[in-house]
Amino acid sequence: MSDTTKMSGDKAEVEDGMKPNVVFVLGAPGSGKGTQCSLITSKTNFVHLSAGDLLRQECATSGSQYGDLIASYIKDGKIVPVEITCSLLEKAMKMSGKEYFLIDGFPRNFDNLQGWINQMGHKTDFLFLLFLQAPEDICVERILSRGATSGRIDDNADSLKKRFQTYLHDTLPIVKFYEDKGLVRSVDSTRPMQSVHEDVMAVLREVVSKDGLFENDLLAH
Repeated sequence: MSDTTKMSGDKAEVEDGMKPNVVFVLGAPGSGKGTQCSLITSKTNFVHLSAGDLLRQECATSGSQYGDLIASYIKDGKIVPVEITCSLLEKAMKMSGKEYFLIDGFPRNFDNLQGWINQMGHKTDFLFLLFLQAPEDICVERILSRGATSGRIDDNADSLKKRFQTYLHDTLPIVKFYEDKGLVRSVDSTRPMQSVHEDVMAVLREVVSKDGLFENDLLAH
């Protein structure tokens, strides 16, 4: 049992008897979190849940109780209240009916982390944090190049500056927190996508081999 799992308190089974196993995927905006998660899910039984995508989908849902509030936070590059994000993640996990999840872009600060521990810690097993490392200049270039076609309201220069400030001041300390517990696996994401993916898959296989947490065929490809 990991330190983080211990910290989260006594466990409780989810409704269908399966305890979701969670990997957090963090990195700077534009570090390739979504791309790598999509590649992983094409080869494994992991389900990719993007906190940002879930929030944007909620914004687009007609009659959503939180749509306008979420939109204002995203546009300003601010972090959405953790209770909303955790509720959307929990709903998505239950609806999937699956057991293994990659959650990217979350937790983004210590308020997120504490909210997750309080709201979801007893319902999930945390495995480790995958950290995709890339410098700001490369990430900015990637984001601005995709901005014309992404349709994201935060893929612009003004929002981008705020997002990087949030990342540096709030999200990097989360990585350090888990790193001190030996629960971070870092991958250099400045290289070509396939090279990064090979290293990411190697990290997952290391965890499987070391902890025996997954079925043998989970990483079959």
